[in-house]
Amino acid sequence: MAKKSLITRNARRIKISSDSKVKRDKLKKIIKDPSKHFNERLNALVKLSEMIKDSSKVRIRNRCAITGRPRGNLRKFGMSRITIRELASWGQIPGLIKSSW
Repeated sequence: MAKKSLITRNARRIKISSDSKVKRDKLKKIIKDPSKHFNERLNALVKLSEMIKDSSKVRIRNRCAITGRPRGNLRKFGMSRITIRELASWGQIPGLIKSSW
């Protein structure tokens, strides 16, 4: 089980990132547009660098929805490999069967 503080920090990052996505995308579009004046692009770059670091999408860590484990996550289920194995053994995930021989 992950520390509660790390789980809440990641949840906060997800919320901040989704809230500021539109603003970040507009600034990035201005920066990449060669037809814009240099000063306008520079101002957009400064505004982007002044934004909160946690508003960036790359700072979000994929975590298990149940345990909060940061490693060994399967995107399809949103859970760690250990949690999936346990739930598959109990038959809790529809359509997933744990192999045994």
